[in-house]
Amino acid sequence: MKRRSFTFRLFLRLLPVLALAAALPWLLAYWLDHGWAVTLVSTVLLLALMWWALRRATAPVRSLMRALAGTTSSYRDGEYNFSVHWPGNDELGDLVQAHRELGDVLREQRQGLVQRELLLDTMVQNTPVAMLLIAAGGDGIARVVFSNLAARKLLHGGWKLEGQRLQDVLQQMPVELRDAIERGGDSLFAVRPDVDDGTELDEDDEQVYHLSRRAFHLNGRPHDLLLVRLLTAELRRQEVQTWKKVIRVISHELNNSLAPIASLAHSGGELVKRERFDRLPEIFSTIEDRARHLEGFIRGYARFAKLPQPQLQTVHWAPFLASLGQQIPFTMDHPPSEDLSSRIDIAQFSQALLNLLKNAHEACAEADPPNDDVQVQLTRLPQWLRLDVLDRGKGMNEQVLQNALMPFYSTKRNGTGLGLALTREIVEAHGGRVSLQNRGEGGLCVSILLPVG
Repeated sequence: MKRRSFTFRLFLRLLPVLALAAALPWLLAYWLDHGWAVTLVSTVLLLALMWWALRRATAPVRSLMRALAGTTSSYRDGEYNFSVHWPGNDELGDLVQAHRELGDVLREQRQGLVQRELLLDTMVQNTPVAMLLIAAGGDGIARVVFSNLAARKLLHGGWKLEGQRLQDVLQQMPVELRDAIERGGDSLFAVRPDVDDGTELDEDDEQVYHLSRRAFHLNGRPHDLLLVRLLTAELRRQEVQTWKKVIRVISHELNNSLAPIASLAHSGGELVKRERFDRLPEIFSTIEDRARHLEGFIRGYARFAKLPQPQLQTVHWAPFLASLGQQIPFTMDHPPSEDLSSRIDIAQFSQALLNLLKNAHEACAEADPPNDDVQVQLTRLPQWLRLDVLDRGKGMNEQVLQNALMPFYSTKRNGTGLGLALTREIVEAHGGRVSLQNRGEGGLCVSILLPVG
């Protein structure tokens, strides 16, 4: 179709009116003798004719504008099943085509959004994590806005929770879960089933849950999202894996000690039969060394498993670190002030720091070239006391960093994997925490944070 502009088409519609406007005064002059009468009649006729011609010429355009306004309102309401047709190949046709393409794009986006919402709703409803979305209503009372299937089964016997007051829902929850929600924040708790027949329950009957709570704003209103996840099965799997690893490590250490002892005892017996007693002192010495090694290994496991509660007492850091430096040497760029003190268990914390200093010296000895650059830094923070043990060894790769604090994890050939785990246990018993990070210039930094006060 040949393209014509809308202006040209409108001009063609008004051309007869323009021609009549030019000829009408001449025609009226034959019947009217007065010039003012000719002018008045011509003006009235031409205005009426112009108004009629303009309305007729712009009628399709006005109809199109109404249709476009209607479809725009439909788009605003989320309806995209309407379209507009324009027969002309002009600027208005381009406008209608652009409007139609916009509708197609919005329709495709709406369909994609619906599919994603359906997928998200399916995932949320079928996740084993119980989800509760809570917001305060107009009366200021917190109510449940959304709950998935897991939350309904856990908290309300499978019935819907939307619209119910949070306080009413809390009354139906187990006491442990209710207390965890009222405390706020994240927490780990165990729920024991209610048994009315007097049956005694053991630890295996407990159900362990993890609660996460997050606050955010939605549509200008504050909301709280509660996530309750059942961890019992996962913890039991981890417990089985841990026991397997413990048994594997203990079996390895026992075999490493008992096999040589049995072999040496057999050799000693053979030597006695032959009345060759000259090698017996060497054999007995080796057996004693292996037995002492096995004794130390078992003692280390027992110490980790039976770590007592710390007996806190006020300790000044300057003399405390000085006494440690006499056992295992280290340097300090800024020694602590004489009045800097904390409440710690001296025996336990000495053991923890000695473990770290021993590891630091071993890391420095394995460096290239070997060195003895072990440092200790003590920093006072607003609410924490930070103690760093730094070495110039090779550092740790990402996998070792993630597992170094786990019990029984060791990269050393004869390591038990208890040194860092015992240090972590001691520090956490003091209300602190331990972290490991590689130093930018090479080496490792082990940081201990202790609460002040």
